[in-house]
Amino acid sequence: MKKSATVNEVSPSRLIDARIKELDDWRGKMLAQVRALIKQAAPEVVEEWKWRGVPVWYHDGMICTGETYKSVVKVTFAKGAALEDPAGLFNSSLEGNTRRAIDFHEDDEIDEDAFKALIRAAAALNGS
Repeated sequence: MKKSATVNEVSPSRLIDARIKELDDWRGKMLAQVRALIKQAAPEVVEEWKWRGVPVWYHDGMICTGETYKSVVKVTFAKGAALEDPAGLFNSSLEGNTRRAIDFHEDDEIDEDAFKALIRAAAALNGS
C-alpha cells in the first residue's frame, strides 16, 4: 500500500491483505488461515476494516473480528454467547453476556470443521 493512499481509498480486503503481509510471522499465517476459513464457511461474507486496523467480517450483521497482538490472534464473535460451541473453541472473553473469543497462539492448530461451524452459526443467527 502506498504511503500516500488513505484508508478510504483502499478496499478493506486489500488492507487485510496488507496486514497479513506486514505481520510476516505466525500471526500473519494464522490470520490468513482464519480469513480463509471464514470465507469458506460464509462465502458471501463482507470484509471491513475498523477501529484503526481491525479486520471485521459481516454477514447480515457482524460475525467476528480478527485482532492481532504480540502473542495471540484473537477472533471475537460479536454474538458468541448465543452460539453453541460443542467443540469448546471459545477460550477467551467468557465472562460477558454477548461476546466470546478464541485466542490462537503460535503453535495452535485450528479445528477447521468446528471453526467453520461457529462461523455458519453466527451468520445464521444474524439472519434470523
